[in-house]
Amino acid sequence: MEAYVTSENLAAKTGEWLQRIAPYNRHSLTLNKNAAALLVVDMQPFFLDASSPTFTPGGPAILPNVRRLIAAFREAGRPVIFTRHVHHPSDLDAGIMGWWWEGKCIEGSPESEVHPDLAPLPHEKVVLKHRYSAFYNTDLETVLRCLKIEDLVITGVMTGLCCESTARDAYYRDYRVFFLADGTGSISEELHTASLMSVALGFAYVTTTARILNELPAEPPTGAAP
Repeated sequence: MEAYVTSENLAAKTGEWLQRIAPYNRHSLTLNKNAAALLVVDMQPFFLDASSPTFTPGGPAILPNVRRLIAAFREAGRPVIFTRHVHHPSDLDAGIMGWWWEGKCIEGSPESEVHPDLAPLPHEKVVLKHRYSAFYNTDLETVLRCLKIEDLVITGVMTGLCCESTARDAYYRDYRVFFLADGTGSISEELHTASLMSVALGFAYVTTTARILNELPAEPPTGAAP
């Protein structure tokens, strides 16, 4: 499947997408660094490897931005939470998804792990999920409440499935959602843009990696003057 975007033309494409959704993207938000967390959704080889039956062509293009975001949140002392979409080999947890999708990401397989360029640190939370939304039948909400999170930055794949479903569920729980136009990827430009439009209309502020990075200054060194 041909990629609709690359890391080289991502910035230009993002400008076009934001212009297209501008009439709907009216709820501008400024990140509250002290109450923010980064959610990295399903950045697994199962979706990022071109040989996979569920390859997401927009995924490889956003890898550099996701790396930058993870580094910035860590440097700022803010939580980075990862999700992995997995299923048991027995199919007991697949439900309708076992019929809907040709391939399944099997828990414990190499392709089910977080992409090696984005590997979680030992103390970072990894949510295992069996449906699109990272909130559905997981402990994500409990973790966010315990961390006193108010602002959730969403990045990952696929834009209109797991990322959008998670954004909707976060909105229902009264989180302020920052959805990255250049930090989410889909299987086609049409689907990506349609999802950005839908999310902007009803659930989140669609923004860019650069803006989040600008609003997330690193923590000063210990003992530094305020």
